[in-house]
Amino acid sequence: MTVAFLLWYALYVVLSAYARDFMGKVLFGNINVALVFGLLQFLSTFLIAWAYARFADRNIDGQADAIKARIEGGDQ
Repeated sequence: MTVAFLLWYALYVVLSAYARDFMGKVLFGNINVALVFGLLQFLSTFLIAWAYARFADRNIDGQADAIKARIEGGDQ
């Protein structure tokens, strides 16, 4: 997921630097391709964070709680 996001971000940066005509293309009103891509960057960031939080809640948090309980129980 990290590699995919970094490639997506790099594509945005490269297009912004070298494909100005494409990124400046007006889609409607004052909205152009660059603005849509920029907003999609935010959306993809939030979706990745949400997906990781779900994954961690289902797969990692239980294991971490068990380790914590074992450590705290061993100190008494």
